[in-house]
Amino acid sequence: MEAGRKLLAEGLGTAFLAAAVIGAGIMAGGLTDNAALALLVTAATSALALYVMITVMMPVSGGHLNPAVTLAFALRREIAPAQAVAYVAAQVAGGMAGILLTHAMFGLPLAQVSQTARSGGGLWLAEGVATFGLILVILGALNARANVAAIVAAFIGAAYWFTASSGFANPALTLVRAFTDTPGGIRPADVPGFLIGETLGALLAVALGGWLFSRTGAARES
Repeated sequence: MEAGRKLLAEGLGTAFLAAAVIGAGIMAGGLTDNAALALLVTAATSALALYVMITVMMPVSGGHLNPAVTLAFALRREIAPAQAVAYVAAQVAGGMAGILLTHAMFGLPLAQVSQTARSGGGLWLAEGVATFGLILVILGALNARANVAAIVAAFIGAAYWFTASSGFANPALTLVRAFTDTPGGIRPADVPGFLIGETLGALLAVALGGWLFSRTGAARES
């Protein structure tokens, strides 16, 4: 029962995140031709959804809502490998459900494949940077006993603007965004480069974060 609640929390939370990202992109694209304004709307909507979903799901499942976050905690041995795999499956399934729900809400065909090209070394590097920063600020926020939800929301909202890729930083959402031919989509052929960048960024953040925050944590305990 407890395991089921955790998986449902991860799936529901990720579904709402997918709906926020894709729905905001569709809505903004239909209301304005101003690309900067559309990006601002999408960034703000994504940040708000992140804050709310992490806040309400954190007491249930930890509020990962992102395979990169689950990977980080698995490497830190704060979640068992089997549970980590189940979390990732729930996140991907939830993200896909969010995509389909958004298509239905906006009266679009449910089955779609993105045609939006997002390829190149700069974009892959950007995804590595965004995911590295995301994991690092999560570890730093936990170390400082700060509001994780607020810090994650603020960082992702900013990453929309300072990264060339608009800061996907979430392998589950990257995968499912291949199945929406809306402004937030990514061409299936471009997904592997994003996933590699995100994974490498997460691994580097775990390695550096473990060293960076160990001394401050020890100092606080003493």
